[in-house]
Amino acid sequence: MKSRLIALIAVATAVVVVAVLVMRPTAGQGNVDFPRAPDGKPDVSGIWQAVNTAHWDIQDHSARMGPVVALGAAFSVPAGQGVVEGNEIPYTPEALAAKQENAANWMARDPEIKCFLPGIPRATYMPYPFQIVQTPDTILMAYEFAQAARPIRMTPTEDAPVPSWMGWSRGRWEGDTLVVEVTGFNGQTWFDRAGNYTTETLKVVERYTPLTRDALSYEVTIEDPALYTRPWTMRMPLYRRLEPNVQYLEYKCVEFAEPVMYGHLRKPTGTN
Repeated sequence: MKSRLIALIAVATAVVVVAVLVMRPTAGQGNVDFPRAPDGKPDVSGIWQAVNTAHWDIQDHSARMGPVVALGAAFSVPAGQGVVEGNEIPYTPEALAAKQENAANWMARDPEIKCFLPGIPRATYMPYPFQIVQTPDTILMAYEFAQAARPIRMTPTEDAPVPSWMGWSRGRWEGDTLVVEVTGFNGQTWFDRAGNYTTETLKVVERYTPLTRDALSYEVTIEDPALYTRPWTMRMPLYRRLEPNVQYLEYKCVEFAEPVMYGHLRKPTGTN
């Protein structure tokens, strides 16, 4: 009797394990409950947002004082878990030294301070929602910061005509995973506020895979032979905004950056 009970328990355990393995989404498979477009592909249309501190620093970091002492805790840096696989960015020694110099001069050098377009992948994990509009031929991604936007061409026929802040995006489907290759950058974007930067030889490969009905897995592989000894990867979830009245709004930051960039050109008050 005891041996029979043990056998039944073993069979039940095996059934549960098999069921879990069958139900678990594999790479590129996604979740069968995810909304579908008329062509059967996952419909990623909607408003999404990352919930992490990668915009401060894509690697693990402790809380620290912010750059403006008068703001106290209002603009200090919160502690955060990194999104870099292995928490290591494989900089060459020269590139690492330049990154550290950027970090020491963040307020003067970060393109975000001047309201320049954030580039890819930084636009994805800035602390603002972004909207995706999907059609079979083109997927549009619009970001709140600086009114940044980019079309992802699903039937690409040409390379980037000129270098740009947001690069040139070409997409394809691998099963239920949207794969986007981005090239044609101008080499002026950063990854975060910690001085991690790019050059014009940057290549980004993004993968958007459904996790649940309202969550995507976002994986991005970075290649730049001018800076790194090998490719490296970031991973994070993206969440669908579920408020019934949620909207894509515009963060027109140019006018806020003008005093920083051009204030020294203003004529002093009281002069003719």
